[in-house]
Amino acid sequence: MSISYYDTTVPVFIKNLENLKAFMAKGVAHAAQNSVAETDFLALQLSPDMFPLIRQIQISTDNAKGAVARLTGATPLALPDTETTWAELSARVDTVIEHLRTFTPGHFEKAGEAEVSLPYFPGKYFTGHDYLVEYVLPNFFFHINMAYAIIRSSGVPLGKGDYLGSLTLHDVKA
Repeated sequence: MSISYYDTTVPVFIKNLENLKAFMAKGVAHAAQNSVAETDFLALQLSPDMFPLIRQIQISTDNAKGAVARLTGATPLALPDTETTWAELSARVDTVIEHLRTFTPGHFEKAGEAEVSLPYFPGKYFTGHDYLVEYVLPNFFFHINMAYAIIRSSGVPLGKGDYLGSLTLHDVKA
């Protein structure tokens, strides 16, 4: 059995965005319980030269919605980066998840051969395959990881289970 471009994008993005939303909710609740203003919580960052939490979430969703558009030739979902609250960020994640659910495996038939150009690599392009495995998946997980690390470093009791979410496990056959 082989794995498809659809399998390595849409379900992976959805699951991890749902996980992001869950550990973000824990972070927001923890901040409120500890009298940390939501704007201060969303402005947290690991290092002065890194993006704050709010931007890590926006970029995570940008990666997911941008990847499916670039790999399928679909019109990109336009979302301005104007969120300032957890409610707005949560709605953004929900919007992207619902958008991802509109794609089917058939949309990805030519994904591996797509020519993907990005503005920060002028005069260059990726094949769809290289874009997915060398850039999109690592970049998507980088920003999810940074959001997790920011939340965890602020004292929120998160563990690996929060990051991984539910796992699809099967009974060992006798």
